[in-house]
Amino acid sequence: MKHPTYLRYEVLRTLRNRRFLVFSLGFPLLLFLTIGGLNRKAHLGGISFPLYYMTGMAAWGTMVAVISSGARIAAERQIGWTRQMRITPLATSAYFRAKVLCGYLMALLSIVVLYGAGISLGVRLSAGQWLTMTALVLIGLIPFAVLGIVLGHLLSVDSMGPAMGGITTLFALFGGAWGPLATSGVLLTLVKCIPSYWLVQAAKSALGGRGWPAEAWIVLAIWAVGLARIAVVVYRRDTARV
Repeated sequence: MKHPTYLRYEVLRTLRNRRFLVFSLGFPLLLFLTIGGLNRKAHLGGISFPLYYMTGMAAWGTMVAVISSGARIAAERQIGWTRQMRITPLATSAYFRAKVLCGYLMALLSIVVLYGAGISLGVRLSAGQWLTMTALVLIGLIPFAVLGIVLGHLLSVDSMGPAMGGITTLFALFGGAWGPLATSGVLLTLVKCIPSYWLVQAAKSALGGRGWPAEAWIVLAIWAVGLARIAVVVYRRDTARV
């Protein structure tokens, strides 16, 4: 099986998953239109409330999108499909690359939907600011894409759903997706150490005409590298069992 064919199969399978569409697209969009619409004239975190909340909901929806690859891995492990794939010409790297790319394609879909909703509520940015914000969000999703692979090799299908929902909700909460959890002090220092905080800050960074500070890149790199090392360990352990 060639890599493009497998990727197309993954995308089609994901689009047919109604639960995924509800959690990654439906819930964030509904919350944004409801809460953002009621507060369209307000400001939060130094920017307009609709812009802040649009980015927060995009962070939540895209996290669900990329971590959901773990649910597909867990399902394939349970039915023995992963073992069968190992004896095909499809390389292991191509297998995981398809999972990550599929997650990113779904994340882009979530972003486009929420951007459209944001524009309908009066969000106005230059083309450069839209592109900068989108690029920062996509980069900030790297640790979560790796986290999906880790969870897919650690959890069963039955436990994957609740775990994914709980983890993404906590990341969104502490990252400030529904509003800043802290504006100063020790708590702010702590929340800056999680990658979801910088996802939510992507709008403010783009609006200011600058990217993330060095602190953001360090945090994202540490999470990505750390989770990647864990992913290698759990994959090898899982492979050794069969």
